[in-house]
Amino acid sequence: MDYYRVGTLVNTHGIRGEVKVVVVTDFPEERFKVGQQLSLFKTPDETTGGITVKIAKAREQKGLYFLTFEGLDNINDVERYKGWTIKVPAEALHALPAGEYYYHQIVGLQVVTTADEPLGTIKEILSPGANDVWVVKRDHGQSDVLLPKIPQVIKDVDLDAGVVTVELMEGLID
Repeated sequence: MDYYRVGTLVNTHGIRGEVKVVVVTDFPEERFKVGQQLSLFKTPDETTGGITVKIAKAREQKGLYFLTFEGLDNINDVERYKGWTIKVPAEALHALPAGEYYYHQIVGLQVVTTADEPLGTIKEILSPGANDVWVVKRDHGQSDVLLPKIPQVIKDVDLDAGVVTVELMEGLID
């Protein structure tokens, strides 16, 4: 079964089993609502051996989520999960509107320019503010390229071919 990351359990909060979660999903209200089942994994790369938990309480504060899981109502019950990754199964993913993608669909795609010149591979996605930034790892030790996800730069995403076509604006490459 495939799982996808929706957050990281970064710390405990108080003594009654509440945990602090850094969110990495565009749907936190749904992913972290009471009654939702989540899977906890020691590392982001793990896909087996996760622990299933059910949310008993949830609240959002300053961009973080504070969760309490059913049956884990003491700090000693949850402290061992600090640093663990929170994931949902693939079946929990929604179909997205045209032109929108899940991070796991974009990371790993090859990037070419509109002149059909290879640029590199998307290695991660940053979310600094107004729009996402796709980080492209270049070959031969060249520095990474930061591509803003705006229509002027990202011209086409072909998931089937595994290719993103971009138009490089002045100043994007050293």
